[in-house]
Amino acid sequence: MLFISKQGYVDADRVNVKIFHEIERRPMDKVDGIIVHQTGGATAQSTFNSYESSGANGAHFLIDKDGTIYQTASVHKTTNHVGKLRSKCLVTKACSPGEFKQAYSVRNKYAELSRLESRKKFPSRYPENSDSIGIELVGKVIAEMGNNLIYEQVTEQQNDSLRWLVGELVDTLDVSIHEIYRHPDVSYKVETEAKTARWK
Repeated sequence: MLFISKQGYVDADRVNVKIFHEIERRPMDKVDGIIVHQTGGATAQSTFNSYESSGANGAHFLIDKDGTIYQTASVHKTTNHVGKLRSKCLVTKACSPGEFKQAYSVRNKYAELSRLESRKKFPSRYPENSDSIGIELVGKVIAEMGNNLIYEQVTEQQNDSLRWLVGELVDTLDVSIHEIYRHPDVSYKVETEAKTARWK
């Protein structure tokens, strides 16, 4: 279990608190899931630089290639890290007839479909910005294959830290281990993002 301060900061030897208030948004009362990302940049510093811009998007934690964990936002605040939501019931083939008709009719209109999903209560939808913790793994795009981008492999040290951090957050924030996702699983992102991330 992690000790988390009133401000939402983790007090643990393995976590370096380096908060960027520019990426924090509204209060977050309940955490329902965790989304694992890759930064697209080669270094932790390049991500930190992007977080310093007013209104920047970002995640709550960042894990460097050597396994160093940084907390970059309060776990009591939302950040913009998810993007447009996929339809959970379409992906899992669990839609009611009414849900299917509504979601299927806008399946290629991502903004409209995302708004439709956001009106649902969890767990009928994937975790979104309002109720999820984001974890970034430093990792850049190393190749293009046609229209597809290929992210570099997550390091062994990153996966070790990711397993530890996810385990601690699941226990501390009472998150289901079944509600941990790679970014492309819940949103319309590059399929190889965080593909080699392992948290189990």
